[in-house]
Amino acid sequence: MKAVIIGGGISGTVTAMALRLAGIEASVHEAYPSGGEDAGAFLTIMHNGMDALRAIGAEAPVVDNSFAAVGLELVTPDGKTVERRSFDVADSAGLTGPRTLTRASLYRALQEEVISRGITFERGKRLVSASPGVARFEDGSVAEGDILIGADGLRSVVRTIIDPACPPPRSTGLDVVYGYTTDTSIPQAPSLYRMIQSLHAFFGYTSTPDGSTYWFARLPTAEGVRVGLSAAEWRSAAFAAFDGEPLPAAEIIQSTGDDVFGGHSYDVPSTPVWFNASMVLVGDAAHAASPAAGQGASMALEDSVVLAQCLRDLPDAPTAFMAYERLRRARVEKLVAGSASVSSSTTSDRDRNWLYQHHIEWDAKITRN
Repeated sequence: MKAVIIGGGISGTVTAMALRLAGIEASVHEAYPSGGEDAGAFLTIMHNGMDALRAIGAEAPVVDNSFAAVGLELVTPDGKTVERRSFDVADSAGLTGPRTLTRASLYRALQEEVISRGITFERGKRLVSASPGVARFEDGSVAEGDILIGADGLRSVVRTIIDPACPPPRSTGLDVVYGYTTDTSIPQAPSLYRMIQSLHAFFGYTSTPDGSTYWFARLPTAEGVRVGLSAAEWRSAAFAAFDGEPLPAAEIIQSTGDDVFGGHSYDVPSTPVWFNASMVLVGDAAHAASPAAGQGASMALEDSVVLAQCLRDLPDAPTAFMAYERLRRARVEKLVAGSASVSSSTTSDRDRNWLYQHHIEWDAKITRN
């Protein structure tokens, strides 16, 4: 069996590595000449995502390009800390996490790892159409394989090929702004995430071991209000949401230069059709979540490994795809729904162990039922 994977981001690269470990040939075809969509953002891979990477021996490149956090604090508009939570999870599997890194660093680390494992990785391959056995790209080239795996993200072309009537991504009603500052004089949050609910928006930040600060702001906004903004304009929009409040958010934003990236946030709460006889979806192509729960990348990593296990252990692609959906749909849709419910507040699911303690045993055999 040969798999053609569309998308060279998180789920595409890890699916390719997992398939190689399962004895299945795969090639990865990435639309962007370099980097990828939302490469300016940062993200956190939680315990369950690191566990999925460990299952296929791909944990080290992520650890080498990231830094750890041990917990979080939730702060109210008056500056009162209402909750402190440790990320430590007592588990015999020895789960590692969470790890924070820029999306660009994660893409680079995983893509380099794919290439080092001898897997074909092509850039500048934007999918325009596909039929059983062949994928056609904008540059006129084609890729042939027995199955096509859509790891092409929120605006997945493969999703619309599988089901032309699939619902479009849903606006979360939020613009999300990410920023980075090296100013060490601002309030620090070493080894933790400090989450602040202001009167009008939500702000979170964490500090790296060298004293730099990564921050994000979630700004309630209708879709299409802020389009094509420059870094300075995104910084101004974020600053305006917190200016005058007795919190460090405005100070942190003001200390930031042009390392600011923003955009509107969307999710995909439920995709009715995940697969057909020769095509299947993984990661955000199947179930994109708002960033509130910090689990989008981790769920994509889980998908990648479980799909490879199913293709390894079951007799044909349709049977494997059916088992993969059965094992994944309820979990990921619960996450997407929960993430949407906390997108604009500090209210959260206090018990996250159902997320964090999820463990994948690579050698466990997948069955039809």
